[in-house]
Amino acid sequence: MGGGQSGLSSGRNGLGQLPESCVAMIVGRLSPPEICKLAEVNEAFYGASLSDFVWETKLPSNYEFLVEKLFHQSEIWVDRRSGKMCMAISWKGMRITGIDDRRYWNHISTHESRFNAIAYLKQVWWLEVGGELEFNFPAGTYSLYFRLQIGKSSRSRFGRRVCNTDGVHGWDRKPVRFQVSASNGQHAVSQCYLKQAGNWVCYHAGNFTVENHHIPMKVKFSLTQIDCTHPKGGLCLDSVVICPCEVADCLK
Repeated sequence: MGGGQSGLSSGRNGLGQLPESCVAMIVGRLSPPEICKLAEVNEAFYGASLSDFVWETKLPSNYEFLVEKLFHQSEIWVDRRSGKMCMAISWKGMRITGIDDRRYWNHISTHESRFNAIAYLKQVWWLEVGGELEFNFPAGTYSLYFRLQIGKSSRSRFGRRVCNTDGVHGWDRKPVRFQVSASNGQHAVSQCYLKQAGNWVCYHAGNFTVENHHIPMKVKFSLTQIDCTHPKGGLCLDSVVICPCEVADCLK
């Protein structure tokens, strides 16, 4: 048995002596984390792990579309465990009531956003945030979330993260309403009170299902609180996140 283990890396008849193309076919059947671990075994596996053939099978079915379609205010990544595609859309790519009026909103630079900036709502009576995109999603069911924070975070002089909630008001009076609709007729509505102050929270707006990745899917989404009986403020808006349902638990 000891001789068999030695042959794995240096024996005359071990796996280390197989042609790289054969090793690549073996490696191609593994998950991305397994491929990375196996690449440390010997030079043959390391070389195979660099093969385009191996990683092409791990890419989303619409990867050619992703390469061609570049986003200014969006980011796309592949979940390293599942190999599924995820997407984030910056608040800069949305329609937001009064966003350019500094009486109502501030634009704040921060490392807490993958886009390095957030929108901070000081106060409004009527809040509407909406957006849409058209995209060739890989087949599957997706969840859409709004990434929000009650309160404005900053760093103390000692570098500790602190959150100022002095400007927070109005969110306990009426719930926020979320909507998601897709071009194939799907529609989801949900609502909730924004209660968790001091931390970024991904609020679930709804799900949609894609059956054919060759057909572009247009998705519309919105966040509203339009009860004008009271003002509301102290809300940070970062982005909308879209990911397959099976990897959505990491956002909760």
